[in-house]
Amino acid sequence: MKLRIPFDRINWVNSSFLIGTAVVTCTAVPLYLWHYGVDLFQVAMFFLFFIASGLSITLGYHRLFSHMAFQATWPVRLSTLIFGATAFENSALAWVSDHRRHHKHVDHDDDPYDISKGFFHAHIGWILFKLNPVPPWDNVNDLRKDPLVMWQERFYVPIAVGFGFVLPTLLGYWHGGAIGALGGFLIAGVARVTAVQHMTFFINSLCHTVGSQPYSNKCSARDSWLMAIFTFGEGYHNYHHEFQHDYRNGVKWWQWDPTKWTIWTLEKLRLVRGLRRVSDDKILLAQLTDTRRRLGEQIACPKISANARLHALLQASDAKLHELGQRWEALKAEYAGKASALRSEYSDRAQAQFEEARHALEEMRREVRQATRLLKHAAAAA
Repeated sequence: MKLRIPFDRINWVNSSFLIGTAVVTCTAVPLYLWHYGVDLFQVAMFFLFFIASGLSITLGYHRLFSHMAFQATWPVRLSTLIFGATAFENSALAWVSDHRRHHKHVDHDDDPYDISKGFFHAHIGWILFKLNPVPPWDNVNDLRKDPLVMWQERFYVPIAVGFGFVLPTLLGYWHGGAIGALGGFLIAGVARVTAVQHMTFFINSLCHTVGSQPYSNKCSARDSWLMAIFTFGEGYHNYHHEFQHDYRNGVKWWQWDPTKWTIWTLEKLRLVRGLRRVSDDKILLAQLTDTRRRLGEQIACPKISANARLHALLQASDAKLHELGQRWEALKAEYAGKASALRSEYSDRAQAQFEEARHALEEMRREVRQATRLLKHAAAAA
């Protein structure tokens, strides 16, 4: 079977750049290291530019501009727009438009990097080839009102080249002359761009292919602690797709999410504000709902013998989950319309009911864990 490449749809600019930087990274960079070695300055430059450009994508392009998970002062917005451009992943306006379309149409034809079209398409194919038809940027009208975003849109190429390639080259020259300049260009410039880009691309491909789905199976997004290490915390993708406006991706205290920690630190410095976060109870409800779904699927498997006790536990959990959902809705309806002057009158009662609900959630968590253990024993005996 012949491989047919749609040459009429190739995006020659994107393809030349992405393939060219990858080839240079795999050939010229090792040759440079072989002949000239590398010193601490070059290593520090690589990591500084890697962190600046990578965080500008995850913190700026993604959580700030795409999802409005928090509000930022102009120095934060400006710096993320400048160093986000150095990742050479397009302007913020274009990047956000694609990403918002991805969330709206995930796993469907209108998803720019639809994983159902294959791993290669989701990873890089959608960039190498022109989307047909080219989607309009009708979902970023809010960003068009931001003068800094529109400034970056207008001067994207000179910003990207100037800060992404020229600056590390000049710093390398200042440190080590012509050889240092070449090293700065190759290591902190080209190799760093390749690393940051594929860091982002793997979120679109691997995090829709490999990993767990502890919060929902509504789409292909998955959590991967391994990918989180290399992507500044973006690897917790199943959580992100379920709660996309939360400024956190790694919601557990022990999960690796440097982007979350950076945002939190910037808030303490009063450089950002209005951090949006999903309540612990809502997160736990999502986990328990999905846990029961997965247990139900496994129980339905013909290889697993019927277990009356397990069925009873699951039915009890289902009933409690339904009851708890109704309780939350009742609480919200009861207190949402209360006047601020009367709020203190109901605060103790509200807190007591919320604590009661929290205890119910903990009890459900224990029952689901017990059901999981029973399921494993049943599966082993089958």
